[in-house]
Amino acid sequence: MQATLQDKVVCVTGAARRVGRAIALAFAAEGAHIIIHHSASDAEAELTAKEVRTMGVVALVVKADQSQPDQVAQMFQTIRDHYGRLDVMVNSAANFKRTDLLNISYEEWQEVIGVNLTGPFLCTQHAARLMIDGGVGGAIINIGDVAGQQPWKTRPHHSISKAGVMMLTKVSALALGEHNIRVNCVVPGPVLPPVDSGPELWQRLAEQSPLKRNGDPDDVARACIFLATNDFVTGTILSVDGGEGINSGR
Repeated sequence: MQATLQDKVVCVTGAARRVGRAIALAFAAEGAHIIIHHSASDAEAELTAKEVRTMGVVALVVKADQSQPDQVAQMFQTIRDHYGRLDVMVNSAANFKRTDLLNISYEEWQEVIGVNLTGPFLCTQHAARLMIDGGVGGAIINIGDVAGQQPWKTRPHHSISKAGVMMLTKVSALALGEHNIRVNCVVPGPVLPPVDSGPELWQRLAEQSPLKRNGDPDDVARACIFLATNDFVTGTILSVDGGEGINSGR
């Protein structure tokens, strides 16, 4: 039996733009109240919040660098103060820096790993504690990337971090199941053009896909809704990639 999301409290990191925004809006459309996390653009976060509120649910905007433990702790204290509980945590924020392996500085390595892997780890810890305190469990959904399954030469630190997110998902599912907390991971393929690439790459990715097309952020959002509402799915790595992950003949 699937659970309803009506009046549930959902936190989405990186919800001001791109895939995170689509996820936040999808949950709002299901009647959930949304915590919109962002780390940079107040204006974009407020635009997402405005659209969420038009659906008749509550939107709370929180700003934090999720690679920093003190800022993550403050974010969850804000959630605790406002709602006293958390039902769904979606770790969507990501850093996509493009640098080849030999030229990645230590600082850039720390930045990418901090956002992409340390952030989901810290948010998982805090979200789980809040869910345990609530006594009814909850769902944690990590957003991976097909680059975590197939090495991405131009963004090696991104690939490494997303591979780590998938293992974080499995370890967390094992550790938190006894508290009725389910942990799953959505692994998108091409759903938005890379911000630092031209239209040629986007077209080539479509041509290489088994489905001969690219996806859309809503494809990822619908997968998150499924994982949040099916109460017998945990530890799953769900590919939403149009078959890119099986395309070894590229």
